[in-house]
Amino acid sequence: MRARARAAGLTEGVIVNTCAVTGEAERQARQAIRRARRRNPDATIIATGCAAQLDPEGYAAMPEVDRVVGNREKLTLEGLTPDADERVAVGDIMAVRETAGHLIAGYEARTRAFVQVQNGCDHRCTFCIIPFARGPSRSVPLGAIAAEVRALVANGHREVVLSGVDLGHYGTDLPGRPRLGEAVRRLLQAVPELPRLRLSSIDPVEIDPALERLFAEEPRLMPHLHLSVQAGDDLVLKRMKRRHSRADVLALCRRLRALRPGIAFGADLIAGFPTETQEMFENTRRLIADAGLIWLHVFPYSPRPGTPAARMPQVPVAERRTRAAALRAAVEGPRRRFLEGRVGRESQVLLEKAESGRDECFAEVAFDRPAGSPGELVRARITGATGDRLIGTVA
Repeated sequence: MRARARAAGLTEGVIVNTCAVTGEAERQARQAIRRARRRNPDATIIATGCAAQLDPEGYAAMPEVDRVVGNREKLTLEGLTPDADERVAVGDIMAVRETAGHLIAGYEARTRAFVQVQNGCDHRCTFCIIPFARGPSRSVPLGAIAAEVRALVANGHREVVLSGVDLGHYGTDLPGRPRLGEAVRRLLQAVPELPRLRLSSIDPVEIDPALERLFAEEPRLMPHLHLSVQAGDDLVLKRMKRRHSRADVLALCRRLRALRPGIAFGADLIAGFPTETQEMFENTRRLIADAGLIWLHVFPYSPRPGTPAARMPQVPVAERRTRAAALRAAVEGPRRRFLEGRVGRESQVLLEKAESGRDECFAEVAFDRPAGSPGELVRARITGATGDRLIGTVA
């Protein structure tokens, strides 16, 4: 967006890319807009992203906002032109059907690159408003992805993360309907110079057999998987309109551990979903240890206007927060045991700073002295584990 805004002539502006996944995210977006105006009184301020897509008039009513741009329009020069006639440029995102979409690459600490290969979602989980902000599922053709990844590697990036709103749904709109496993295999074949490939969050039911085999056969595919689990109780999962059961999650983790010993699992979990009893919550808490989850994104349930879950009997806000804290505490033991199990081994670490980086399982490794420059891959011997990170020396 920054590059397109400059190309469109926006030389002095602030673009706020809003989020709508929770009420807190929306609050922070509005706060960021007000802060941007205080710090940049003469700048053109553009509100875009999911919250702006869903409530364009609400953001246009903010005195700090000069223009509201939709999720489709933000990726065009016309959408970010500073002197455009329309103050609100937000189209019908549900009408978007282009196959390719827009290939988007983002970078973290000049080390790993995130490549968005899929956008939108065709599912309707009862708690989620995002499909109405991002539109239907659409995928980027593999040739375009390979070209982007090849360019990133040539530019010095040693790790690429494939991302999407519903990554596991990749390919369903492309000719031949290639599954994600086939796409990952062909990408690794097309770009043999890529040292490390990682996947972003994915639904458990969308990990196809070909992708499972790749975890066993392809060392460049990192042994780390973040699962969109959301709950560990079957009735809650049914009321969420998820497509997996508790047993599905446990079976997947068992299969992948057998194929790739030492693989690390993370998960998204929602605490205090409407109608969730204490017993249901305990099923989710037990899932952490039963599945061996070590990295968690925990969210207290946030009602999204217009979603079915917002009309269900609500768990008190204070109880949601208490349960979220309990889930975060529950992962500490499994994570500590996992990290302690890596002591004495050698790992390949992608440096994010001169003295720290991430290993294959996405564990942070800290060194007692500079190990190299950010973006370098170094071999490390793991000598200890403390808190939520590893201690290492250059091997």
